[in-house]
Amino acid sequence: MLKVYNPYLVALSATIGGMLFGFDISSVSAFVDDAAYRKFFNYPSSLRQGGITASMAGGSFCSSLVAGFISDRIGRKYSIQLGAIIWVIGAAVQCSVQNVAQLIVGRFIGGLAIGICSSQVPVYLAELSPKRIRGRLVGLFQWAVTWGIMIMFYISYGCTFLNGPESFRLAWGLQMVPGALLFSTLLVFPESPRWLASHDRWEEAVEVIRHVQGDGSNNDSDDVKLEIQEIQEAVRIDRLSADVTLWDLFKKGSRLRTFTGSMVQIWQQLTGMNVMMYYVVYTFAMAGYQGNAGLVSSSIQYVINVVMTVPALLFIDSWGRRPLLIYCAIIMAVWLFAVSGLMASYGHWVPEVNGNTNIRWIVPDNKAAKAVIACNYLFVATFATSWGPGIWIYVSEIFPMKQRAIANGWCGAWNWIFNFALAMFTPSGFQNIQWKTYIIYAVFCIVMSIFIFFFCPETKGRTLEEVDIIWAEHIKPWRSANVDVTHLATARDLISDEKPNASAQIDHHENLAQEPATKETV
Repeated sequence: MLKVYNPYLVALSATIGGMLFGFDISSVSAFVDDAAYRKFFNYPSSLRQGGITASMAGGSFCSSLVAGFISDRIGRKYSIQLGAIIWVIGAAVQCSVQNVAQLIVGRFIGGLAIGICSSQVPVYLAELSPKRIRGRLVGLFQWAVTWGIMIMFYISYGCTFLNGPESFRLAWGLQMVPGALLFSTLLVFPESPRWLASHDRWEEAVEVIRHVQGDGSNNDSDDVKLEIQEIQEAVRIDRLSADVTLWDLFKKGSRLRTFTGSMVQIWQQLTGMNVMMYYVVYTFAMAGYQGNAGLVSSSIQYVINVVMTVPALLFIDSWGRRPLLIYCAIIMAVWLFAVSGLMASYGHWVPEVNGNTNIRWIVPDNKAAKAVIACNYLFVATFATSWGPGIWIYVSEIFPMKQRAIANGWCGAWNWIFNFALAMFTPSGFQNIQWKTYIIYAVFCIVMSIFIFFFCPETKGRTLEEVDIIWAEHIKPWRSANVDVTHLATARDLISDEKPNASAQIDHHENLAQEPATKETV
């Protein structure tokens, strides 16, 4: 069977899983203030609308907790394909919607798919990518999210010109297309070489490494030999441990990594970015933009989100993770403080906006309203170049191979449960505390910059095994970028203490790098 090993093509296919996430975000945002939508669902209150929006995150939270176990059992690629199947089912339920209950169920099912894909696509790409471009390829996941958000918003915007429930039903039905595309394209791509090695499928693992690191025939490449040796050592060390369970993430030597990975996922939500995406129409309505003008103005920030993710993809492997996350968190806080200040100074309370009682603040001053919109755009641009792709990349890098899938699922679950909570809270926040909502997120941005400085070591330019050594040696995060880990005495040097049968199954694979490749490549 034809196999495609080009890492960029693999990334483009796998990150359709991120596009599903983006589709879901904007599949609601374009309709929350639409007359046909509000009438069909009996003018949902802020709490009910929060429940509709948050139901996706609820499903994602549940599936994230088990995604790692599924991935370790059936493989990274097949777990993503399973997510694609579930997504198609959820989209079918949504497009045939008859009431709020069915919509919530459909979004919950779609959320199950997103929880699997959002946690396992970064793992798949991190384990497959050459270290020199790993950040770029894993970052494509977030870029796909931004494309999904933008594409779905414009589809939904076009559908608003249809009469009645056909508008949102058609938009939600079209979500089945990327799910089917994700499932079908992955058929020709390889499995993660690290997963294959951990299941004693070494011939396949070595073949994948040859093709990804070189052209499939350069068997003597230093990069190929080095990666095979590092994976052999990682598998040997992992074999000394029993089967990994969720509780292993909280044992000595692992709990700090688990805490850090969970917190950075939480912080990504507390930037307020997804709130901006879910309820962007509310924000622009408060700035005085209504109807089509509001939707078109809102869509500009989706375009900004797509475009400004590109610099992160191109330069995150040279800029580094830490400085990008620290400085951009502070800059995002500036934009959020500016929005709240402008709204407080130039706006006033109203009982409703355009008949929507969930919006109770308006900025009638034209210049101030434009300044609010500009700050929103600048916030999105800052997030897109940093915390958007940066967190998914970072969490996929910091865990050892034996824990990577389970840990990414666990950390992703925290992202989703906070996504759920904030999606529930934000409509009530806009209704009850109005502009003060932005101050809350601004303060979070300041705190998260401090957290990154003290808790998150640099990972750029390191193999995944080298990153593991940094954590095992307890290197201070602010010193991690300049440490040479190749000469450190670490727990991985416990050769004399290993059990005789722990590495016996892989010793005979040391010369596999000399064997020729056999399958056709692209």
